[in-house]
Amino acid sequence: MATRTQARESVIGLLYAVDLGNDGIIKYVDDLLEDKKIRNKQKDFALNLFNGVINNLEVIDNEIQSHLNQGGLNDLGNVEKAILRLAVYETLFEKLDKPIIINEAIELAKRLASDNAPKFINGVLDKVKRA
Repeated sequence: MATRTQARESVIGLLYAVDLGNDGIIKYVDDLLEDKKIRNKQKDFALNLFNGVINNLEVIDNEIQSHLNQGGLNDLGNVEKAILRLAVYETLFEKLDKPIIINEAIELAKRLASDNAPKFINGVLDKVKRA
C-alpha cells in the first residue's frame, strides 16, 4: 500500500505537469494514480490534495508570492513551485500539524528538486506558518 509521502509525490508530479501547460492531465488523474499504485485511502488523500490545490491556486500563489524575498512565482523552478503549492495548500486548508507539512515538503524537495530547494522551501513555509 502506498504511503502519504508517495501520494504527495504523485500530486507534485501532477501539479508539475499542469504548470507546464498539460491541463488535459486532469482527465487522467485517476489512471495516473493507479499506475503508481496509489489506491483506496491514499488515492482519496491524493485526489483531495490535487483538487484542493487546483481549486485554490490563486489564493495559494498569492500566499507564496507574498513571502518571496525577491523575484516572483515565475522565477521558481517548476518542481519547487509544485512542492510549495502543495505544502501551502495543506498549511492553509488542511488540519495537519504544520511542522509535519513543512518536514514532508523539505524531504520531498531533497529527493525531487535542486540542491538549494530544501532550504528555500523551509524558509518560505516558515513564513507562511507564522502569517
